[in-house]
Amino acid sequence: MMSAVLSCPKCGSPMERVVRLAGHADRCTRCGGLWFEMMEHEHLKDAAAAIDTGDAQVGQEYNRIDRISCPSCPASPLIRMVDPQQPHIWFESCKRCYGRFYDAGEFRDFAEHTFAEFFRDLDAPARE
Repeated sequence: MMSAVLSCPKCGSPMERVVRLAGHADRCTRCGGLWFEMMEHEHLKDAAAAIDTGDAQVGQEYNRIDRISCPSCPASPLIRMVDPQQPHIWFESCKRCYGRFYDAGEFRDFAEHTFAEFFRDLDAPARE
């Protein structure tokens, strides 16, 4: 059974399914943002470099767009979130299906939490 092609909540472009043994994600064909179904982001951390192939600078530009709707539950707005272990990472999450959207480069950063980042995060700016 084929699933419907999702549209990117940031730029509206089609998303392509990226499949790994541990699970799958949907990647935007334009901005490189990533959509993960509930908890898929945790299962795919080891494959972050292969999945998050977008340009991190483009991701930073799209990170400014944060009033978006869930690509799986279009009537549901995504909530702006901050990763508690790495507060410099801002992502969006659906309160209905618990999916997550990471802009290009954010998932690679999320998967590679280093000791140096721990100290940098102590001074992370608050999300407005």
